[in-house]
Amino acid sequence: MENWSVRDDSPIPRRTQSSPVGWWLALAALVAASIGGAYYLWPRSPEPLGLREPAVAPRAAAPAAEAPPAAEPAVRHPLVVPEYAPPSLPALDQSDSLAREAVSGLIGNRPFQQFVRPTELIRRIVATVDNLPRQTAPHRLMPLQAVPGRFSVSGPEEALELSTANQARYVPYVRVFESLDSRALVRRYVDAYPLFQRAYEELGYPNRYFNDRLVQAIDDLLAAPELDGPVALARPKVLYEFADPDLERRSAGQKIMLRMGSDNAVRVKAKLREIRAELARASGARQ
Repeated sequence: MENWSVRDDSPIPRRTQSSPVGWWLALAALVAASIGGAYYLWPRSPEPLGLREPAVAPRAAAPAAEAPPAAEPAVRHPLVVPEYAPPSLPALDQSDSLAREAVSGLIGNRPFQQFVRPTELIRRIVATVDNLPRQTAPHRLMPLQAVPGRFSVSGPEEALELSTANQARYVPYVRVFESLDSRALVRRYVDAYPLFQRAYEELGYPNRYFNDRLVQAIDDLLAAPELDGPVALARPKVLYEFADPDLERRSAGQKIMLRMGSDNAVRVKAKLREIRAELARASGARQ
């Protein structure tokens, strides 16, 4: 396991049939707050009118303000219903067999057995996609096994750097990712989309669209900085951090991109752009 400062103590959130809706939303809010930092599920309520005196005396009537911009659409990247008849889907609780078959068919049986956690697969994917743009992405929720090998640094304690030897640990994952057929990947995702949406609603987002969050997560990964030189580290206590405060404030997904090394990150970004383009086609939108 890598010695980075991440929280890793949250189970996969899920709703049982006997769970009251109010209890579930409260639990989801608590989990989101604990793993996502200062992220709010709902906007704050506006202050009631007439309860506060104006700070200054009223002025003469000002010209009418311009009309506010149009509100963002509720769904920004809607997936187009396929013309062909998609396969019938199981319930989310019985979806592991379908998910295993689909993922192993895309990457092969051996990489699947080596890299993928085979249980709660759709819930893990959805939870990880939701967490990547946040400050933390607990590994226990991820659909992939931990990267093997020891995390290594170079330099003296007062001038630590991220060792380039770490890049080799990520290469097998990057090769499998590069081998994906982006069009087939997105088609299978569209076919099974109701399961992903259901899992996203279980996280506490009954009125949000999972594909919007997926596109947001991909765009966040693509925005990860590309560094040419050594990456300085700090170790204020036990765990390593990026010495540059700007890098340390980056999202969990962008930090993963930084840790895998620039060569791997370039290759991952190229495949992400392919997938992003296929998602745009599936939603009938321009890139």
